Amino acid sequence: MDNLKIRLGRRIKDLRKSKNITQEKLAEIISMDITSLSKIETGRNYPQPETVEKLANALNVSIDKLFLFRDDFSKEEYLREINNNIKFISNDINKLKILYRVSSSLL
Repeated sequence: MDNLKIRLGRRIKDLRKSKNITQEKLAEIISMDITSLSKIETGRNYPQPETVEKLANALNVSIDKLFLFRDDFSKEEYLREINNNIKFISNDINKLKILYRVSSSLL
């Protein structure tokens, strides 16, 4: 079960970073101290059910998406997640250039 804590924490951290939210800001949004959020993100602690709901709301995802780990994605889910991530960086030309270089290198 420890693996679930680590995977959930990593997923929360990845979602937070994909939305350009700092750990400090997320902790503030969900009314949690940063140390507790850090322990969740590093897989040392499980979040309480109420915290899971707050995290999902703050990250603008459904609760089930918090438990959708990258290695569980289908092809369609990968494409959907990539498209969602692109929406968040579309106003930043420098990030778009980096994304272009990375995606071009995969071809």
